[in-house]
Amino acid sequence: MSIIFPAKKLKRNFYTRDLQIVAKELLGKILVKKNGRKYLAGKIVEVEAYDGEIDEASHTFVGLTERNKIMFNEGGYFYVYFTYGAHYCCNVVTGRKGHGTAVLIRAIEPLEGIDAMSVNRFGRKLMNEKEKINLTSGPGKVCQALEISKEHYGYDLTGDKIFLLYQPKIAENNIVTTKRIGIKKSVDLQWRFYIKDNPYVSKK
Repeated sequence: MSIIFPAKKLKRNFYTRDLQIVAKELLGKILVKKNGRKYLAGKIVEVEAYDGEIDEASHTFVGLTERNKIMFNEGGYFYVYFTYGAHYCCNVVTGRKGHGTAVLIRAIEPLEGIDAMSVNRFGRKLMNEKEKINLTSGPGKVCQALEISKEHYGYDLTGDKIFLLYQPKIAENNIVTTKRIGIKKSVDLQWRFYIKDNPYVSKK
């Protein structure tokens, strides 16, 4: 585990801050999922922010439901949902309790457990560099590669099963800000952030 440790686990106070701040500072942090005695891990390279108070694309815009209730918890929990009848997406809950904000993890750069991620995605080990770049370059791909599903809904990110590790902040001039992808409401909000020139980003 020399690739990702001895980096320290992010504490609750990282997540309970303002949505936009957390979204940008998630870039470069390492998402880790423990698989038995092994770890699957990758550097977060692309995210999208969602805020139900002003954002019609957010799942919390309609108010509290059984599906979105974890988003109304305080920051530092995992919100996982199934979309398009095809794949799961994972989100980091942010802010104060009752606020209803979260950050979608759109893409990661694979670091640890790459062979296992490849088997999860393709049913075999990687064949070439192009497949590695395609491994986790999208929200559904991230969940498939890390075997994240509805059973991980509500996980505490300060726990030991799924967590994030500290890395230095990405400089502002290395962060690209754009409109979000694949939504039909609140489309003009510039709430998608990604690391400039990173090949693992889903869409430049």
